[in-house]
Amino acid sequence: MTPFNKQAREISVSGHYYWYDRDRTRIWSSFAFLFVIGLGGCVDGAKLIQEREDGGVVVYPFNGELGSMVSSFRQDALSLMKEKCGGTYTIVREGEAQGRIRMASPVDGAQEILQEHRWGIEFQCRQGWGSGGGR
Repeated sequence: MTPFNKQAREISVSGHYYWYDRDRTRIWSSFAFLFVIGLGGCVDGAKLIQEREDGGVVVYPFNGELGSMVSSFRQDALSLMKEKCGGTYTIVREGEAQGRIRMASPVDGAQEILQEHRWGIEFQCRQGWGSGGGR
């Protein structure tokens, strides 16, 4: 038996032979990769949503199953706070903030509902910390 496509290959699994089309497999793999990248592009990172002279509030998205502390965006949020304060800060409080629910259509005719969780951190800058004038 010869394949119709030069890229087709024969594989043996448990004594049974199967043909698969490498081009088709490559196309579907590329599509899946782009879909995952596309979903990641729809997510906003850490944002300073409330700014005061002595602090503010940052929020960042997190995966509800994994929790807020292991989110890759937590480090971005901490960096925003450090940048805003020019160094040290105190976390006043933190907790789950209002997220959002949105519809995604990765393929025409197919819709998926995505629930985004957000974590909020209220912080206050520590003026003069480390220079003898800390609070």
